[in-house]
Amino acid sequence: MSTNTAVITRVFEAPREAVWAAVTEPEHFAAWFGHEPFETPVERVEMDVRPGGIFRAAMVNEREGIEQPFVGRYLEVVPRERLVQTLANPADPDDPNVETLTYTLRDAPGGTELTYHQTGHLPPEQYPLIEQGVAGFFDRLAQHLAS
Repeated sequence: MSTNTAVITRVFEAPREAVWAAVTEPEHFAAWFGHEPFETPVERVEMDVRPGGIFRAAMVNEREGIEQPFVGRYLEVVPRERLVQTLANPADPDDPNVETLTYTLRDAPGGTELTYHQTGHLPPEQYPLIEQGVAGFFDRLAQHLAS
């Protein structure tokens, strides 16, 4: 596997429809996308979940006044099964060096298996850090799905 790849798989104790909603609906996505001290306000999430549709979000640290924007496009949408999107440079959304994110959902004993796969052009040492970050996001996603 390429060193420019991050992969993490988790089984969530929730039906596939709920996990799909968590990755495609702003009110659910905002609840888990972030890490201390960053939160993602729902009003800072835009999701036009269709091929060619735009994705925008911003994690915000209100204490420090710092914002981390994300922008991309959806490439493939197979409801409740597969979502493929890009993440581009927010300062230059037309930069061809994008990251490609793939969410794959499968039924699993006790719930839904979600695999996150990211590939792209970041330095190879960034991908283990991405896996750590996504693991933290998935911890928050599990809490959100349980509530």
